Amino acid sequence: MTFKILSAEFSHETNTFNVCPTTLADFANDLLLDGAQAIAQRGSNNTQLAGLLDVGAEHNWQIEHCFSASAGPGGKVTKNAFDEILKPLEHRFFEHWDGIFLMLHGAMVTDFCDDGEGEILLRVRAALGPDIPIAVTLDPHANVTPKMCQLAQILVSYNTYPHIDMRETGRSTAQVLQRTLLKEIQPQTLRAHRPMLEEVNGGRTDLGPMIERHKLAREYEQHPDVYAVSINGGFASADISELGPTVLICCSGDPTNHLEQAENIVEDIWTKRDQVMNVYYSCTEVADIASKWPGLKKEGPLVIADYADNPGAGAYGDSTALLKSLLDNHIENACFGPLFDPKAVLKLKSHKLGTQVRISIGGKVDPEMGGGPLLVLAQVIWQGSGLVAGTGPMLGGLQKNFGECIVLQIQGIEVLLVSIAHQILDLNQFQTFGIDPREKSVVALKSMQHFRAAFEPIAGEVIVCDSGALCTINYKALNYHRVPRPIHPLD
Repeated sequence: MTFKILSAEFSHETNTFNVCPTTLADFANDLLLDGAQAIAQRGSNNTQLAGLLDVGAEHNWQIEHCFSASAGPGGKVTKNAFDEILKPLEHRFFEHWDGIFLMLHGAMVTDFCDDGEGEILLRVRAALGPDIPIAVTLDPHANVTPKMCQLAQILVSYNTYPHIDMRETGRSTAQVLQRTLLKEIQPQTLRAHRPMLEEVNGGRTDLGPMIERHKLAREYEQHPDVYAVSINGGFASADISELGPTVLICCSGDPTNHLEQAENIVEDIWTKRDQVMNVYYSCTEVADIASKWPGLKKEGPLVIADYADNPGAGAYGDSTALLKSLLDNHIENACFGPLFDPKAVLKLKSHKLGTQVRISIGGKVDPEMGGGPLLVLAQVIWQGSGLVAGTGPMLGGLQKNFGECIVLQIQGIEVLLVSIAHQILDLNQFQTFGIDPREKSVVALKSMQHFRAAFEPIAGEVIVCDSGALCTINYKALNYHRVPRPIHPLD
């Protein structure tokens, strides 16, 4: 039997404290492809779409992929962008479909509703009725709501952070959908939750208690009525009424034991809510450590993660506090990036390579978060397009676009200025611009956790900085109004 499957990819992680709305142009700058384009560009890489296509080919599905849309994490998605992106999907609702496969994030907030994914699923259900199977893949930083679980039978998240199992997740989720279509199973997704902003270590799976939790999850998946166990750390940078860590069990049969298992895992997240693994250094402390780092050793550079200014969690990417500290301490043979400053890039584009300039960089979006504009004397050493093809475990051939870019030599530090904010995921996000992180004594980058997949293998040591930018772990410095109270760690 040939099944007809309608699919779409619509992903955004929304930081509601970011004052810049996410528009249609932001999706166009990142990922906005029709179905054929998406399959051509993403259908053989480490993506959920590739996993879906793998299973579709195995079972002779007729897959109609409507679009793939993603914007870098940022402020609330505008209603115009949300509605425009969904149109190609909604236009196909009136055809016959056997199943729906949606690749979502799970932490989208719009300017008209807090639960973007719930709104997408509500529109699908309203048009296609209560019985059609809907399968959804999610990022483990999803804030999964009861509404999402009520509207979709199958919800499955990645198992890794850094995220390296997207294709595998697409495959496993599609196989559950296949069994549902054959009426072998009648799945539902159960949800357990605790009143926390997020799992205390952001859900990282490379070390710490999440390793044992995932071991328990994989063991429980051996139960014949259990098809997937997902552990979501949640996303704290969202001032909404439903957020925080969840455990999902996609299963069938009597839910009692399954829900008990979900509660056991999420209770472990709650019990260990104060067991922080990262040491978060201030900018001053980081600069002091860097000044004592014994140059380029065979073990590799000192890698500094500017955790709080991670564009991958919706920070602006233009915080200057860490850079200023490194410059004040005269750190040599170093690189820093990416620093978001399209105005500075535009101003410097006309300068010849080798030109000395005095210019104010960074800190322009909100100078109160992580440092204001920094006046520097610099030399222009690289300029051009910021299109990067990744080669590491996360990007693996996929492209990211920083827009027009400039590299400045400021004292002993090479600084990458970009026009589109993205976090660092891949060595090529430096190497494309003539910066070789392997040859640096100090590498300072804007990311929380994803950088580890590519940079830990070359690092002598990794340290983490809270620069006071928008994704600071000092949650009480943020202006939460809508989260339910009491909630950890605010109360």
